[in-house]
Amino acid sequence: MKYKLVIFDFDGTLANSLPWFMGVTNTFADKYRFKRIEEHEVETLRGYSARQIVQHLGVPMWKVPVIARHMRRVSAEQIDQVSLFPGVDRMLQQLAEAGISLAIVTSNSYDNVRHVLGPNNAALIRYFEGGVSLFGKRARFRNVLKQSGVQPHEAMSIGDEIRDIEASHKEQIPFGAVSWGFTHVETLKALGPTAVFATVEDIVATCT
Repeated sequence: MKYKLVIFDFDGTLANSLPWFMGVTNTFADKYRFKRIEEHEVETLRGYSARQIVQHLGVPMWKVPVIARHMRRVSAEQIDQVSLFPGVDRMLQQLAEAGISLAIVTSNSYDNVRHVLGPNNAALIRYFEGGVSLFGKRARFRNVLKQSGVQPHEAMSIGDEIRDIEASHKEQIPFGAVSWGFTHVETLKALGPTAVFATVEDIVATCT
């Protein structure tokens, strides 16, 4: 076993929530008076960090937590529009069967995550940190390490955003970049991940 603990991001990593997110973002833009995302901008934004996106959209930092809470509430109402990426169920089962502890650290809520995972998958998650602020992942990673008693080099964090890899690097946790999430995989590769996953199945081969 290469790693004792795998810490997953949720949206864009385990769950295909980007279509839903893009579908509601401009409604939030109108309500909270920030710049709408035009279709031709999406690919450019996929190369940006979270901070760059916030700046591009003209969202004051004090509004970010308010918008995030509102978005979680709307997500809960429309949660059936979000599903796991194909193969995630089996991947989680295989990691758990290999004796690896599983964690999720996400901006989303526990109820939303549990609903999308389903009861069988949710039962495999030993540690959960939800409602994470936009730049609060590092502290939550530290919480999971403390709870699990696992050293940073014995864990792997897996995600799809620049903020995920930055938080992992700060805590000295090896990082696995997924190629199917929000941020362009080439952008993530430039930041020096430990591993790059082309498919969900690759996660098992790397971590066990």
